[in-house]
Amino acid sequence: MEYISMITGFLLVLLGLWGVLTQKNIIKIIIGFSIFDTGLHIVLVSIAYLRGGTAPVIDKAVKVTEAIEKVVDPVPHALVLTAIVIGLGVTALMLVYALKLYQNKKTLEVQSFNDLKW
Repeated sequence: MEYISMITGFLLVLLGLWGVLTQKNIIKIIIGFSIFDTGLHIVLVSIAYLRGGTAPVIDKAVKVTEAIEKVVDPVPHALVLTAIVIGLGVTALMLVYALKLYQNKKTLEVQSFNDLKW
């Protein structure tokens, strides 16, 4: 049952990767990137999941000798929180770039841009 979130995360990663690699519209590529990013977050959190685990606070509820088996590692969760903030910034930057491209070229189709092609 606990593998459902990991499978969902991997499916989102694959769906986002497919969207980034196959779409021709820049907005659809950005959406694919966001789906890919969300899938990675879900995978990282599901890797850190521990059935019956508790917060990483050692007190009366968790004995020091049982801490390794019962305490959830907080590092993956902190990394995911940081990755969410970075992903939001990158997505905002991509959207602003897409807006500027549309204002200059009046299109968002990748084939229409010839400026940096060989």
